[in-house]
Amino acid sequence: MLLQATPPTHHVGHGLRWAHTQGVAERAVSVSHVLGQDTGLLTAAAALHDVGYAPRLAATGFHPLDGARFLRDEHRADERLVRLVANHSFALLEAEERGVREELATEFPLLEEPLLVDSLVYCDMTTTPDGDRTTAQDRVAEIRSRYGDDSVVGRFIRRAAPEIFASVERVEAALTAQPR
Repeated sequence: MLLQATPPTHHVGHGLRWAHTQGVAERAVSVSHVLGQDTGLLTAAAALHDVGYAPRLAATGFHPLDGARFLRDEHRADERLVRLVANHSFALLEAEERGVREELATEFPLLEEPLLVDSLVYCDMTTTPDGDRTTAQDRVAEIRSRYGDDSVVGRFIRRAAPEIFASVERVEAALTAQPR
């Protein structure tokens, strides 16, 4: 299966990676009513956001970049979908930590669609590794504890946390304002 990949040993096991992906996709369905015509795009991006963890795709070892290149080069996927996957959950900040920010920013510019971008952050950052709902604060704490504060991911998530929390708050406000 395309999305069920065995990531490197320091990552969550493949069963949990798939559970997380399914949870993120379910969350996308639950918030999609605030996006109107972009519902399908959000759901697809949620289902594909971690595809770059698949070992055969891990050319750089940075899953947003590897996944976006795979979707673009092997599947000729919709440009907006590819850019969402490439930049999900403030990937530019992690790309900077990894020394590939310029590559990511040049190949896959950020979408100028704040609610859509925020919605994918919301879905990813309110879903645990096992696919359950959580708060963004607990998700960031879980990532920090799993990777350690001195790792690339630990440094990235500490820097991204304020942006993640702001994205989640904006989506929660949009959900509250929108009748179901």
